[in-house]
Amino acid sequence: MNKQKRIEILTRLRDNNPHPTTELNFSSPFELLIAVLLSAQATDVGVNKATAKLFPVANTPQAILDLGLEKLKDYIKTIGLFNTKAVNTMKTCQMLVDLHNGEVPEDRAALEALPGVGRKTANVVLNTAFGWPTIAVDTHIYRVSNRTNFAPGKNVDVVEQKLLKVVPAEFKVDVHHWLILHGRYTCVARKPRCGSCLIEDLCEFKDKTE
Repeated sequence: MNKQKRIEILTRLRDNNPHPTTELNFSSPFELLIAVLLSAQATDVGVNKATAKLFPVANTPQAILDLGLEKLKDYIKTIGLFNTKAVNTMKTCQMLVDLHNGEVPEDRAALEALPGVGRKTANVVLNTAFGWPTIAVDTHIYRVSNRTNFAPGKNVDVVEQKLLKVVPAEFKVDVHHWLILHGRYTCVARKPRCGSCLIEDLCEFKDKTE
């Protein structure tokens, strides 16, 4: 996979979807943070169903603290690992109130210090809420990067560093959305839909399907 191929792949993805964003519903950096925190090992659709009921009632750190742990669990009980996520959400809200005046910090170290927030979640928030050129590598991006040979690596950290290195600046803010959506709907895990893929001729996957 050379530089020319990568630029052509990114150009096609951009032409097909000029303004990509997350499929999680949110209207503030805090709502995005909570949605991403809830989305681990869960679908965006499932998270959106829960937050559609939660956010009209409580969409600030203090409002969720006022709601209390048990009521929060009621709102998110349809989401996998909801007990752990509820506890982490309450702790995160408390830290946001105590340390950041109830605001989501635009700072990687401060975000990663929040319970339940790792590098991937911090990357999503910095990118989607604040427009940073970060790349959050999830299972979809990891699969697409390796399968196409765009940015192969043995783990998510290696893939992230490789993507940051090989993706030109003009594409960096949007690339993680393009790759997630491509992995979610076209380059799917079990049987990639190569026949309907707009970058099939540029992809270096050896076992292409019809």
